[in-house]
Amino acid sequence: MSTDLVVILGATSAIAQAYARRRAAAGVRFVLAGRREERLKVVAADLVTRGAASAEPLLMDLSAIGAIESAVETIHARFGPPQEIVLAYGILGEQTVLERDVAAAQAALDVNFTSAALWQLAFLKGREATQPLTTIVIGSVAGDRGRRTNFIYGAAKAGIDIFVQGLAHAYAGTPARFVLVKPGFVDTPMTAGFVKSGPLWSTPDRVATDIERAVRRGARVVYTPWFWRPIMAVIRRLPWFVFRRLKI
Repeated sequence: MSTDLVVILGATSAIAQAYARRRAAAGVRFVLAGRREERLKVVAADLVTRGAASAEPLLMDLSAIGAIESAVETIHARFGPPQEIVLAYGILGEQTVLERDVAAAQAALDVNFTSAALWQLAFLKGREATQPLTTIVIGSVAGDRGRRTNFIYGAAKAGIDIFVQGLAHAYAGTPARFVLVKPGFVDTPMTAGFVKSGPLWSTPDRVATDIERAVRRGARVVYTPWFWRPIMAVIRRLPWFVFRRLKI
């Protein structure tokens, strides 16, 4: 049985839970971080029944930038260095509201980009050079091109895209690996307000399967489901005079 430590930041996310269930079968230890205490306890109990060696809830606001370094130090002190980190938290926000409310826009950017970037730096700061570490970051296809309907959320995800690319470059040739996951439309509580119809919608289980495959194969970027890669390739390359007329 494995004694690897997997830290999941945003452990109540539907995608994170689906992925954690797959990892539990290997007998790993989990630290499950998030804000919803009762839900974290439920997730922890479920993972133990599925084979996890342990699953410890860590109650905290993951976007509290000033608490990140001390939280990482606490994790290291209580559980040891992680072998895998999953950044799975975030907020979508309402674009029209965020455009009018600067404080709300700042909060959305801090949640989706700033805090996520700083968590990675904090874990890397305390890592020994020879220690294997895989960091899985849930991004979004929304970061591939700025669109009128979600450019604040998309800008944060684009920032994370570049940030993870830079980390992968900086740590190339070391045991530190970075996997950027780019889901399209996924049926989760975050998208509860959307009409979920058509072939472009996916499920947390399918995304988790793609993440597991990407980690196993050593992929750096995974679009999930696969068809989002060619879709976004087309969208990125559309000439401005065409793109500007699209209501997307």
